[in-house]
Amino acid sequence: MIATILVLIALPVALPGFYLLMVTVAALGARRQMDPPPVPVAGSDVAPRVVVLVPAHNESTHALPTIESLLKQLGPRDRLVLVADNCTDDTAALARAAGAEVVERHDSSLRGKGYALAFGVDHLRADPPDVVLVVDADCFVSEGGVSQIARVCHASGHPVQMPSLMTAESGAGLRFRVLEFAMRMKNLVRPLGMQRMAGACQLMGTGMAIPWALMSTAKLATGHIVEDINLGVEMARKGHPPQFLACARVGSVFLSESRDVLQQKARWEHGHLATVAEQLPRLIASAISQRSLRLVFMALDLLVPPVSLYLVSMLGFCLAAFLLASVFPVFSPMATMLGVSFACFAVSILLAWYFFARHLLSVRELVTTPLYAVWKIPIYLAFFLKKRSGWVRARRKGE
Repeated sequence: MIATILVLIALPVALPGFYLLMVTVAALGARRQMDPPPVPVAGSDVAPRVVVLVPAHNESTHALPTIESLLKQLGPRDRLVLVADNCTDDTAALARAAGAEVVERHDSSLRGKGYALAFGVDHLRADPPDVVLVVDADCFVSEGGVSQIARVCHASGHPVQMPSLMTAESGAGLRFRVLEFAMRMKNLVRPLGMQRMAGACQLMGTGMAIPWALMSTAKLATGHIVEDINLGVEMARKGHPPQFLACARVGSVFLSESRDVLQQKARWEHGHLATVAEQLPRLIASAISQRSLRLVFMALDLLVPPVSLYLVSMLGFCLAAFLLASVFPVFSPMATMLGVSFACFAVSILLAWYFFARHLLSVRELVTTPLYAVWKIPIYLAFFLKKRSGWVRARRKGE
């Protein structure tokens, strides 16, 4: 009886390891979905009207390449709307000069990307599109990606997410390439496997397309640091789980300074941990009441902590469990379960590296990646000490 109770107590710690291996294996069988789709025949159907919504806070010239690349992908009925949110620089003027439609928001008491998106959506109500595609001001969408995701979104009536990937600069050190690998696993491998198994994925904030009928009624004006995850969970609970479109890409380049990357990761991961505490109980309750396998998978995916935190936590739990089991046999089942879960976690990392990221890390470098977890320990300490931040623009290269 006691052994069973101990196993149940440790189950939330072990579940992410089992889940990661499951979705990684599923992703291997879905790699063909990453291939570019055939070019649609001209006039074969009517393309949906899309608005690309770009929230920006003090982006200035850094938004110009994004605007230029997006405008090349828009049709005659499409629009690009940039929301200059609490900007104190010349972002709005430069974006207008580059050809974007610009709306400005000034409210220093309500800061956050969610407020900027809500302001942009309100601006669109006078002339609504079929689809709203959200792209961050420092991101680039792969060629044809705007049309591809808009068509899938409009046809399905669901939110659609393309892989959101960040890349390290040429010649970047190991730390940045480990970051790139971690993002590929989180934003490509996991959602690819999840889409194959459950027909759903999480939203990622940039590169997400949402039908106007859903976007116009969504609760966007919140101060959540990761408003994207909250938005995706809420839409899934209401019967519109996001879909994953692996053949398109949205991405940007990692910041050049380690301290800036650490600050940026801290905001993301603090927001993720806070969202887990807030949304996981609701998602589990909805999965049970609706008897929805999709919601079960979304709950499992939400339960997965940042890889570094999970590695450190699992090492600590496994060490403690095996030490206790060596003295008190009643802990043996719990120790076995945690050990198997950790093995599943390690295998998932190896599979993701071999099939999706061998070009980023050598075998020797992969073995040293646990040291990356040490670099991120301050992020998690800061979270538990309640040192969190809102939407703060990260410094760019050369600033």
